[in-house]
Amino acid sequence: MELTLLVLAAGMGSRYGGLKQLDQLGPGGETVMDYSVYDAMRAGFNRVVFIIRRDFEEEFKKVIGSRYADKIKLEYAFQDKNDLPGGFKVPEGREKPWGTGHAVYAARELLNGPFAVINADDFYGADSYRKLAAYLTNPPAPGKVRGCIASFVLSNTLSENGSVSRGICSSENGLLTKVVENTKIFRKDDGKVYSTQEDGTDIELTGNEYVSMNSWGFMPEMVGEIEALFLEFLKNRGTEMKSEFYLPGVVDSLISAGKAEIAMLHSADSWFGVTYREDRPTVQAALAELVKSGAYPAKLF
Repeated sequence: MELTLLVLAAGMGSRYGGLKQLDQLGPGGETVMDYSVYDAMRAGFNRVVFIIRRDFEEEFKKVIGSRYADKIKLEYAFQDKNDLPGGFKVPEGREKPWGTGHAVYAARELLNGPFAVINADDFYGADSYRKLAAYLTNPPAPGKVRGCIASFVLSNTLSENGSVSRGICSSENGLLTKVVENTKIFRKDDGKVYSTQEDGTDIELTGNEYVSMNSWGFMPEMVGEIEALFLEFLKNRGTEMKSEFYLPGVVDSLISAGKAEIAMLHSADSWFGVTYREDRPTVQAALAELVKSGAYPAKLF
């Protein structure tokens, strides 16, 4: 079976101040992506599709793709804000692409089998890939749109250097029932966690909520659903300058419509990532400690 890891690596890094996808943070000069590919290969994934932008294609292939081109099947897709269905056009003045759902849409012609989706700048740990692979190689029988999520505890996914965006998950009987995107979650000086709502008010969270870190597994029928929902999104919000077609929102819409069955998986590993440049020392220290413990070799590839 061809098991594909889809890596969302087209982000512009506006809060980070550069291409964090290519930042070498591991003790052997590894990027966070290198650890993801390494863990995925160990779990049984045998194909990687990178979603990137044309403007850094050459650098990306030189820095990243060359590292494991002879170790796993590699392919590339390109996220472009002008890649729109149904005759829609980008509103004048819009600079950014359309979000994580649009990133998966960009790879639609390459996703003919089971696939996992991850962010390029997030470290998920080996356990999440094992659980995603186990689901994708033995999914439920066809019927509804089938998929899974490897979720993480909210308090373990916050940055000390600013707010983060997280999809807060609810579940019942082992299945995801709802994902609510919260675009500004932060910890105050008193240690409590809050989420700023669209009306500007802050609501307190426990910090124990399970959240989506864009670590998903899907069967191929999800691709057609993303195309249909993206078209609907453009009809309703395609003229907005900063609207985003979030992947968690896609999943939530399908669950609400009774069309999807998404298994709720919990990763036993800790997540960490680089949202802000100030996060670099923490990530570097965490990766160095994992190498020191023997969880990873000193040089991955």
